Amino acid sequence: MLSAELKAFYMVARLGSITLAAKKLGLSQPTVTTQIRHLESQYAVELFYRGGRRLTLSDDGARLLPMVKTLLQQEADIEFFLRNSGQGQGVLRIAATAPYYILDLVKIFRERLAQVEVSVEIGNSQQVLEMLEDYRVDLAASSQLVEDTRLVRRVLGADPLVVAVHRNHPLAKFDSVPIGALAGHCLLMRESGSTTRQLTEDMLRESAVAVGSLLEIGSRESIREGVLRNIGISIIARHEVPHNPELRVLTLEGAPVMHEYLYCLKERRQARLPAAFLGVAQEVCAL
Repeated sequence: MLSAELKAFYMVARLGSITLAAKKLGLSQPTVTTQIRHLESQYAVELFYRGGRRLTLSDDGARLLPMVKTLLQQEADIEFFLRNSGQGQGVLRIAATAPYYILDLVKIFRERLAQVEVSVEIGNSQQVLEMLEDYRVDLAASSQLVEDTRLVRRVLGADPLVVAVHRNHPLAKFDSVPIGALAGHCLLMRESGSTTRQLTEDMLRESAVAVGSLLEIGSRESIREGVLRNIGISIIARHEVPHNPELRVLTLEGAPVMHEYLYCLKERRQARLPAAFLGVAQEVCAL
């Protein structure tokens, strides 16, 4: 019980928000609030100063935070050690921005280590890297380039950004368009934290192009469904556009190439399962 309450305290202290902490922990806001209040009442300590909706660490909370961080790190290390112990079994946890590159590697990995359980969680670039840094996963596949001495990085692949439109859309008659051709059209985009969205916003800003409207949709699948219904158009990596007679794929002139990277914490790269998966990635991507 104390472990759960300390995790709630740590996440709220780190993010400064019960709402964000609850989302990260996969809990409801009332549950996180109750855990924090129970911890404070049980030990008669005030961990946060409360001003309206804002939470600020108290002096006691600030002194507790590094101790909790060390404890949670030790718990993560123990759990990681146990999952990587033994011969032929274990659990490998992966986070990825999309299934396209990572599932081919998972297939080969599972053929070699059939007894190992593999979990793959999908999120945007920012989310999967946060999961890696928080020790919630062992490996992260992201399109975001990170220069960090704590991480090992492998290139999984590269893909150009293209424009996906419905076959009845006015732009569908073109094979290739400049970024300026998107002016005035409804653009479907991912949420903040998506590398595709960041690249799209950079192109629009640098070219001083004003689209008609922005419609934020939180998943690739939903964006594709939006394009299929001719709600708007989208800038998307080429391999993410499904084969569908209702869709047209247009080359976007001057568009950047988006790379996909595989990341692992250096301190864990020699562990049995991450090392085996990194080996598969190195073999496949070197072909």
